[in-house]
Amino acid sequence: MGLTTGRRMFLSVVCAVAVAQIYVAQPVLVQIGKDLGLPESDTGWIVTTGQLGYLTGLALLVPLGNIFDRRKLIAGHLLLAAFGMGLTAAAARIWLLLTGLALAGLFAAVVQTTVAFAADLSTAGERGRTLGAVTSGVTIGILGARVLAGSLAALGGWRSIYVVFAVLLAALTPLALRLLPSDPRGTQATYGAVMLSLCRMFRERLFLSRGLIAFFLFASFGTLWSGLALPLAAEPWHLSTAQIGFFGIAGLAGALGAQRAGQRADAGHASVITGGALVLLAASWLASGQASWSLWLVIVGVIVLDFAVQAVHVSNQHLIVSGYPHRTSSAIAGYMLFYSFGSAVGAVGTTAVYSAAGWAASSLLGAVFALSALLVWTLNRHTAADTQRDVLPRPPRGVPHSPT
Repeated sequence: MGLTTGRRMFLSVVCAVAVAQIYVAQPVLVQIGKDLGLPESDTGWIVTTGQLGYLTGLALLVPLGNIFDRRKLIAGHLLLAAFGMGLTAAAARIWLLLTGLALAGLFAAVVQTTVAFAADLSTAGERGRTLGAVTSGVTIGILGARVLAGSLAALGGWRSIYVVFAVLLAALTPLALRLLPSDPRGTQATYGAVMLSLCRMFRERLFLSRGLIAFFLFASFGTLWSGLALPLAAEPWHLSTAQIGFFGIAGLAGALGAQRAGQRADAGHASVITGGALVLLAASWLASGQASWSLWLVIVGVIVLDFAVQAVHVSNQHLIVSGYPHRTSSAIAGYMLFYSFGSAVGAVGTTAVYSAAGWAASSLLGAVFALSALLVWTLNRHTAADTQRDVLPRPPRGVPHSPT
C-alpha cells in the first residue's frame, strides 16, 4: 500500500500533540496547586493521574485497533482527549481537574494506536522509516511540551495551556477523518479474544525479550530525566528551573536517532542497531555521571543517551510489528506497558538512590539498567534477528486475519 509523505507527517503531528498533553503540567505544578488550594506535597498527583490514565489506555484501548477501523478510533480518541483537556482548563475544584487529566491521559493512548496504524500502512521496505518518523514526533512532543507550556503559562496562566491543547486536539479530529484512509478490519474477533491474544504474547520469546529490553532501556532513560535536575540544582551549579529545562533541547538528538535507526531497520539491521545502541547507552553514563564538575560532559551524555534510546526503541517496534503483522495494535500496546513500567522504576529509583548516595550512585543505577538491557539482547540476539522464529505465522484462534 505505502504511505505518502503527507500522511506520514500528519501521523507524526498526531503523536506529538497527543503525547505532549501528558507532560504539559510538569512546569506549572506549583501554579496549579496554588490556584486550586492543593498542598505542594500533593501536586505530584497532577502528573501521576495523567500517567495512570495513559497506562490504562495502553492496556484497554489500544488493542481495540485489532477490531475496529483505526481511522475512526484515532479521530474519536482525539476528540475525547480534547474534552479531557477542556474539562481540565475549566476545573474549579481539584477533583474536577484530576478527572479531566485522567480522561486526557486515557485517550492520549491514541499515540500508540497511531504508531500501529502507521506501521500497517507502510510497505515492508519503508516500515522502519515510518516508525522513525512517528517516534520523532513523540520525542518532539515530549520535549516541546515543557517549553510550550512554560511560554503559554507566562502569557495567559496555566489554564491557557489546556485551552490550546483542547483546540489542537479538536482540530486534528476532522483532519484524521479526511486525511487518513479507511481501515476495514474484516474480523469478527471479540474484545475478550483480543485481550487473551495480548496475554499470550507475554509467553513468546520475541515479544518478551524485546519487552524486557524496553523495560531496562526506559528505566535507564527515566533514571536520567527524573533525576538530572537534582545535581544541576545543587552545588556548585544552582541552576534555575528554566536553565535546567534547556538540557531537554539536547534530547532532540533522539529524533535523529529514531530516523537513522528506522532506515537501518528497513535494511535488515534492527538487531545489530539494538546491540550497538545499548553499548552507547551504557557508555553515556560515563559522561552524565560527571554532573558534579562538568556541564559539557552532561550535555554529551544526554545527547548520546537520547540517541541510543530512540534507536533501540524504533528497532524494537520494527521487530515487534514485523513479527506480529496481524496483531500490531495489541503488540504495540503490550510493548508499551514494558516502556511505562520501566520509566516508572527509573523515576522512583533515581530519586531514592540520589537522596541516599548522590548522583554518582544514580548514574551507576542508570548504567546497570543499560547493561541489563544489553544482557537481554545478548542472550536473545539470534531470536531477535529472525522475527518469525517464535511467532506463529497465523493469528491465534479467535483472532482471524484482517487485512491491513
